[in-house]
Amino acid sequence: MKIKLLDRYIASKFLKTFAVTIALFVVIIIVFDIAEKLDDFLSRQAPIKDIIGVYYVNFIPALLNTFSPIFIFISSLYLTSRLASRTEIISMLAGGMSLRRILLPFMAVGAILALGSYWLNSWVIPITDKKRVRFENMYLRDYWAQARGTIFRQIAPETILYMEYFNNNDSSGVGVTLEKYKGKELQSSLFGRFIRWDKDVQKWRLEMVTQREFLPGGSQKVQYKQRLDTLIGFNPNHFFFYIEDAQSLNNNELRRYLQNEMQRGGPNVLHLKTELMRRYAAPFSTFILIFIAVCVAGRKSRNGLGFSMGVGIFVILFFLFFSKFFISYGQTGILPPH
Repeated sequence: MKIKLLDRYIASKFLKTFAVTIALFVVIIIVFDIAEKLDDFLSRQAPIKDIIGVYYVNFIPALLNTFSPIFIFISSLYLTSRLASRTEIISMLAGGMSLRRILLPFMAVGAILALGSYWLNSWVIPITDKKRVRFENMYLRDYWAQARGTIFRQIAPETILYMEYFNNNDSSGVGVTLEKYKGKELQSSLFGRFIRWDKDVQKWRLEMVTQREFLPGGSQKVQYKQRLDTLIGFNPNHFFFYIEDAQSLNNNELRRYLQNEMQRGGPNVLHLKTELMRRYAAPFSTFILIFIAVCVAGRKSRNGLGFSMGVGIFVILFFLFFSKFFISYGQTGILPPH
């Protein structure tokens, strides 16, 4: 279909309205965020160049993606209300244009924004969020946020790791037990009183080690060692994974991490499945919101723009509520994420 002057007019107005509104909102959010975190920045002596160039520059894509559905809806609602108030919608319909044809430039812009949202969600935000999370770990999260007690994980098929305490700040732990099974039968057990990452040999160093091998007939082979360097296949960063940091994983990383969590029986399986499905579903909400906005504001009303905006705000609040509502249902397993 040939692009007409009217299509370019509507598309340009739509994009300009969206860009201006979301830019103003992002600036307001950043100002309030600075005011909230200023004490933490000062107390941790965070460099200004890192606050601006690392934290907030990498925070902007997440803000754009989070609030873009709201402002896509508001922009299309505002633009349609303006067209209706100036009887331009009536002129289009009187000239023989159908509602589907009027919707076309709106949906074309929506398709561009939806693809941009998917691209941000799946590939851009994971890159920027990794930098933001590193900054938060350094300046905003306290020392003990990188410490855990009573760690119990399956780190490989038929291999169970238990640790009484681990501190990721200095990569050291206490009371580590490594058990290997064959089916339901325990084959061997290794216990170390202390564990620490040795940067020189790039291995985990266990101290005060007891190794047990369970032999047929119920006998055991026991060895005691003062020190043992070993390649235990676990990444301690997995112990300190915050579910809100899932957006720092791109789609491929998220699938791999989800698969590993399913094998280990980790607690975040449902959250990760829901996050993956949300990334695929979110762009489609763009078309739904644009369609609702045009239908709500496409009729000229004596109440003017304020009435349309009021109805629109109610609709977007309704949308946000049910969006969060069903996401929480997926995360808790009440509804299957897919």
